[in-house]
Amino acid sequence: KLAMEFPSEDIFLMTASPVIKAITNFKQVSKTLEEFDVEEQPSSLLEKRHPNIKVIQSGVKQLKSDERKIFTEDGKEYMYEKLCLCAGAKPKLISEGNPYVLGIRDTDSAKAFQKNLSQSERIVVVGNGGIALELVYEIQGCEVIWAIKDKAIGNTFFDAGAAEFLIPKLTAEKREAPIECKRTKYTMEGSEEKERPVAAPDQLGSALGPDWHEGLCLKGSKEFSHKVHIEILCEVKKIHLQEEFIQLQRTSLTFPKEEKNVEPDEVLWPVYVELTNGKIYGCDFIVSATGVVPNVKPFLDGNNFAVGEDGGLKVDKHMHTSLPDIYAAGDICTASWEPSPVWHQMRLWTQARQMGWYAAKCMAADTLGESIDMDFSFELFAHVTKFFNYKVVVLGKYNAQGLGLDHELMLRCTKGQEYVKVVMQNGRMMGAVLIGETDLEETFENLILNQMDLSAYGEDLLNPDIDIEDYFD
Repeated sequence: KLAMEFPSEDIFLMTASPVIKAITNFKQVSKTLEEFDVEEQPSSLLEKRHPNIKVIQSGVKQLKSDERKIFTEDGKEYMYEKLCLCAGAKPKLISEGNPYVLGIRDTDSAKAFQKNLSQSERIVVVGNGGIALELVYEIQGCEVIWAIKDKAIGNTFFDAGAAEFLIPKLTAEKREAPIECKRTKYTMEGSEEKERPVAAPDQLGSALGPDWHEGLCLKGSKEFSHKVHIEILCEVKKIHLQEEFIQLQRTSLTFPKEEKNVEPDEVLWPVYVELTNGKIYGCDFIVSATGVVPNVKPFLDGNNFAVGEDGGLKVDKHMHTSLPDIYAAGDICTASWEPSPVWHQMRLWTQARQMGWYAAKCMAADTLGESIDMDFSFELFAHVTKFFNYKVVVLGKYNAQGLGLDHELMLRCTKGQEYVKVVMQNGRMMGAVLIGETDLEETFENLILNQMDLSAYGEDLLNPDIDIEDYFD
């Protein structure tokens, strides 16, 4: 966007990775919903397309905002007129520096995970967000103990009702063929023949795209298809290596079988996870999928940034940080403007793309001394994704975020087919969760945006025999 606005200006893109993430197959599904693929491309492609962009492949070591300088890891320094920080976030690991704990955030960590999984008989997955959900569903031939701190799976995206709707898919032995994924993959030249250099664990790769597990063979060493056991309302209390565990003289458990008492495990595992509910399970390794923290560390030292409660750089409604001519977008920033009543920030690919685009518009407007309106994408929270092979659309305050007790829920559910939930407040629709091919997203998006009083429709709002779109065309 910046390169198009200022074709004669030099634009530097600094990245620690040899590839860049490009948005492809972009599709505007509705006013606020968008679908796209995230593809890794060589940075040379970007430079070819926009000759005024120069990609500098090096991590940032330091920012000196008072001197308007960036210092890179390779010992160089660069002056800037305007700067936008888009360094994303890094996985919040349950245990730093433990060789048996893997965080999944970028393509390199996904590959390491795949390699470990192929030799594994049992893993423990900790976390309840999008990556944990996809992982647990995709893994075959390996026992999975899934530890979640909530009562129900997928708490970030939906409620207990939706979780109940999805659970049968987890335990089904026969897996249906996945909905075809039209996503082209880019691998670095020659990466098939020789081992690709893997980033050190503390180095950040770029975040995974929405279909990160496509093309990875997520298969363990066992012959069965799918074995998942969920431990709810618990967190990891301690991780014991094999020697420590033997000295403890405690009992670990076998993989739970239906309705039977859980028996002590005779097998010796490389690592043991002690949960806050008192249970201990041995496993080959642990996947930490417990969310992310904004990657602000390289920029804070010596710069007086205002930082949000979640650790991100605070930005105003023009994506400005608290320092002159420095903007931020995506996972690294914390939206600190007064949001629309049906929008909230979530560290997702869709929002990172919207924020990046809007930040470029703001940088351009500031440079040209023009005023700019808030981008429409911040009017309504809208996200489309896929879990357990179902299309999932979440709109507005889909989990009644911030509405307190002053709301009601309406539900429609057809087992194995669709799950529709709307959040109502004073007769107005505030949010919705749509799982399956419901074709209701555009209608509901309009109803949330125009805040029409729907009291008169009552339960008919979700009556499958009434074509709701006809009402609100």
